[in-house]
Amino acid sequence: MTVVVGYLPGKGGASALHLAVGAARTLNTSLAVATVVPRPWLNPSPARVDAEYAEYAAQLAASSAEQARQHVSALDDRLDVSFHKFAHRSVSSGLLDAVAELDAELLILGSAAEGRLGQVVVGSTADRLLHCCPVPLAISPRGYRRPKSGALARITCAYPASLEAVAVVQQVADLSRRLATPMRLVTFAVRGRNMYPPTVGLHAEDAILQEWVKQARQAMIRLRDEKVIGDDVDLKVVTGNDWSEAIDAIDWIEGEILAIGTSPGGAVARVFLGSHGSKILRHSPVPVLVLPG
Repeated sequence: MTVVVGYLPGKGGASALHLAVGAARTLNTSLAVATVVPRPWLNPSPARVDAEYAEYAAQLAASSAEQARQHVSALDDRLDVSFHKFAHRSVSSGLLDAVAELDAELLILGSAAEGRLGQVVVGSTADRLLHCCPVPLAISPRGYRRPKSGALARITCAYPASLEAVAVVQQVADLSRRLATPMRLVTFAVRGRNMYPPTVGLHAEDAILQEWVKQARQAMIRLRDEKVIGDDVDLKVVTGNDWSEAIDAIDWIEGEILAIGTSPGGAVARVFLGSHGSKILRHSPVPVLVLPG
C-alpha cells in the first residue's frame, strides 16, 4: 500500500506534495508521484507524429518527476518515493489507473489554481474523482504547507447526524485510534437564505434550528454511548447563517484535517458527496479527507 499524489508542474502548485509527504509519514508508508500525460486522439497516426508525441510525453513526465523530486527531498529526504507516468485522455481516468496499479491506500490532489489562498478549490479533475474514487481522497487547500512539526494534530469529522453517516464516523474513529491522533466530531447547522417561509418569522426559525441542534447533540451522545466513538472525542454542534459562517465558528489548528463522506447508493464503496458535503469541502480552511462509504 502507498500514498499516491497527482502532480504536474503548473497545476495546483506544490501544496499537494506538502500534504502527500505528511500523509506518507503519518501512515508510515511510501509515496508515489503520478503524472498523467495526454494520449493522442489520432488512431492510427503517422509514425512521425507518434515519435514526436512519445518524446513530448517523456519530457513532460521527466520534468514533472524532477520538480517533484526536488520538492519532496526538501521536505523529507528520507522518504521512500517513486515517480510514475500514466498516459490517458483524461487526467482523472489516468489517476484512477494509478490508484489501481500502485495499490493506493490514499489519493491526494491539490486545489485548482483559481480561488483564494487557504481555501479548498475543486477543479474538474477533483470533481470527477469525488464521484468515483475507490479509495479515500484528500485535497489540500491552495497554498497549503506542511506543518513545521510534520505531525497530524487532530482529525475533525463532519457528521450530519444521520444513520447513513455512522459508518464514516466509525472509519474516522478507527483512523484516529490507529494514528493515536485526537478526534473531534462536528455537526454544522446552517440556516440558509430561505430556511423557512417568511410568514413563519425569525423567532420560529430560531426555535426550529435550536431544536435541530438539540437532536444533533443527542445523536452524538448516542454514538458515544454505543462505543462508536470514545469518551475522549470532542463533540460540537455549530450554527451559522451560511456554510462559511458555520465553518468559521470553530477553531482550526495547524496540522488538522477535516474528514467527510457519505454512504454510496450502490454496492461498491466509493467516494460520493452529497450537497452538504460539497459545501463543507469548498469552505474548509484545512485539508479535506473524503472517505468512501
